[in-house]
Order: sequence, then C-alpha cells, then structure tokens
Amino acid sequence: MGKGPTEWEMRNIIMPLMLSGAKMLDRHCPKCGSPLFEKDGRVFCPVCEHRAKQRKAEMQDVEEKLREKLSELANSLPDDIDELEKHLRAMEKIIELLERYRKLEGGE
Repeated sequence: MGKGPTEWEMRNIIMPLMLSGAKMLDRHCPKCGSPLFEKDGRVFCPVCEHRAKQRKAEMQDVEEKLREKLSELANSLPDDIDELEKHLRAMEKIIELLERYRKLEGGE
C-alpha cells in the first residue's frame, strides 16, 4: 500500500491505541509509515493490521456472494443441454474464483 495513515485512521485507530496504554515507538512501519506500537511485549503496526482485517472482511463478503451464486446455479440446473453447459461453465468459473480468493487470503 505504501500510503501513510489517513486522518480517519489517525483518529479511529492510532489515538484510541495511545489512550489504551499502548506505547508508541520512535520507529515507523516500513510498509505504510505509521508509527509502530508496543503492547503486551508485541511490536506492531496498527494501521497495517487494521487494513489487513478490512481486506479480509471484504474478501469474505465477495466469497459469500460467490457461494450464494454457486448454490443458486446448482439448485436450478436446466434440462436443455446447451443451457446446462452454460450453467456448469459458470459454476466452474465461480469455483476457480473461490480457490483464488482462498489463496489470496492465505498468502496475502
């Protein structure tokens, strides 16, 4: 990403973290430029962690929609052979996309 903390991230992620007793370090995240924090012996970038959680939630939404569509297609298989082929191709594409999303989630 390489983009520093937005105003929203400063107000809603960094400030509450400072108020919670986390220690802001004099080092910055090499990825986004946010100050690094230490809490309970763990050094972390709150901005990158928040962004990763957001991406994961977005991916789960997309995955859920793809699964719904797959289920919808599976429950309405047409009798016509040409239509059935189209249905199955669409289902195959959805399964491929789901597999790609899983790889993205796992490997970031």
